[in-house]
Amino acid sequence: MLQSYTVAARPKTLPAAIVPVWVGCVLAWKLTGDIDWFLGLFTLLGALCIQIATNFFNDAIDHEKGADTQARMGPQRVTAGGLLSRRAVYAGAFFFVLLACLVSLPLVYSRGWVIVVIGLPSLYLSYGYTGGLAPLAYLGLGELFVILFFGVVAVGGTFFVQTGDWSWPAGVLGMQVGLLSAVLIAINNLRDLEEDRRSGKRTLAVRFGPGVLQRIISGFVLLAMSLSLCGYSYGAGWFFLLSVPWFVVGVICIRRVKASPPGPHYNRFLAGAALQLVLFAVLFTVAAAI
Repeated sequence: MLQSYTVAARPKTLPAAIVPVWVGCVLAWKLTGDIDWFLGLFTLLGALCIQIATNFFNDAIDHEKGADTQARMGPQRVTAGGLLSRRAVYAGAFFFVLLACLVSLPLVYSRGWVIVVIGLPSLYLSYGYTGGLAPLAYLGLGELFVILFFGVVAVGGTFFVQTGDWSWPAGVLGMQVGLLSAVLIAINNLRDLEEDRRSGKRTLAVRFGPGVLQRIISGFVLLAMSLSLCGYSYGAGWFFLLSVPWFVVGVICIRRVKASPPGPHYNRFLAGAALQLVLFAVLFTVAAAI
């Protein structure tokens, strides 16, 4: 059973939770010369719990709605695969929601009501991404959700936890992280295009077709790269040049996506997009240190 829960947690998606906290802490160190490791640890734990809860809810709800079947081209889903019951998957989701609340208590104690304002919508949307009256993923709003909550809010919130203040560089870096995280969602939705169409899941890929979404992915990567120029304004002047490696990885992913129809091989492209996101964090750290 533990192995099934591990599969449901989708470990390969966790960089999307780790990178915003990492980048926000590094920016705080760059601008203030200090990192509060205690608050950083609890911020990271909270982000991981919300990401895992989102994955659990997604697993159970997509199966209920027929969006995940045995014929899916992506990694195995535990509810659709019969590894865990829907009740067991929901129980896991609510456990991580509760755990996210508990690990946020030191953050609330240190920074006050602002953490509650940030945290409550994030907790709800771990469910509302695929569930509720207006599930974002089923309305074609998945990429926007990721840009805002796994990018701008996550990086900006981490910076606020560290410093007690807001800063425009955190918004810029949050936008970059969100755009690169949205590349993952977009490639995932391209891979699942036909299955989503049959189940009524109106992702951007279903609404506008693969050609439009491929151009949107290209725009995400290009915009993220261009925003690296802002590094000159907050003391990370090398960031634009150091962004070339992750940008190249992104271009390679885009070219491969455009050159082949959706299929199981898109999982390799997803791995490349995840590498791009991690490289972004690593190279921003190097730029900040320089």
